[in-house]
Amino acid sequence: METLLTAGVLDIYTALGLILLAGFTSFVTGTMGLGGGMLLLVVMASVMPIAALIPVHGLVQLGSNASRAVMTFNYLDRAMFKYFALGTLLGAIAASFVVVQLPLAVIQLAIAVFLLLMVWGLKPSPREMSRPGRVIAGALTTFLSMFVGASGPMVASVVYRNGYNKMTHTATFANCMTFQHSLKAIVFTMVGFSFWQWLPLVVAMIVSGAIGTWLGLKLLNRIPADKFKLAFKLILSVLAVRLLYQGIMSL
Repeated sequence: METLLTAGVLDIYTALGLILLAGFTSFVTGTMGLGGGMLLLVVMASVMPIAALIPVHGLVQLGSNASRAVMTFNYLDRAMFKYFALGTLLGAIAASFVVVQLPLAVIQLAIAVFLLLMVWGLKPSPREMSRPGRVIAGALTTFLSMFVGASGPMVASVVYRNGYNKMTHTATFANCMTFQHSLKAIVFTMVGFSFWQWLPLVVAMIVSGAIGTWLGLKLLNRIPADKFKLAFKLILSVLAVRLLYQGIMSL
């Protein structure tokens, strides 16, 4: 059992720590709308082989978002999801043909500016995003996620522009992310990454994440809508500033 959890690479204490962390980060995302995925990525980056980092993180996030998507499915904006999913498919196909990794600093800076504009920039009107806008958002965030791992803040900022209430936001965000991570797993399998070595650890992290998601959604129901929106904007802004700093320091 110990060998299965560690994938023959990690020590057992690190593996158990990642399992507990998956539950905590899913709780954070379930409660505040986002943030857990990037926190998990940062920690995993310090203990896992770089070649396995983004594929394994994506599979864990697939499980975490899938559980949240199922628990909130009745609140889903199906029109938003339909066009975003179409863009996601196009972005995944394009990414599968890219063999040269893009400069990480450039991507970090671009995402940071994108987040700040989406959250704090002038909003032309309160209406929902156009159909082409949804398709483009799905394609762009999926393509970039193949290289940087955590596309959650980008997708969350796109969903945020529709002005949903907190439950519709959570449901739509979770379903968009579930579909996106599903295609990422397919792409990484097609390019030769073998998930089998990591599967027991991933399953354990997904189970832990489902528990964290359930607890987080319970708390979400008790958070006033205005406080949720303010906290959400602040979290996105902190993540954007962090990416700006990382991108500048990497140049």
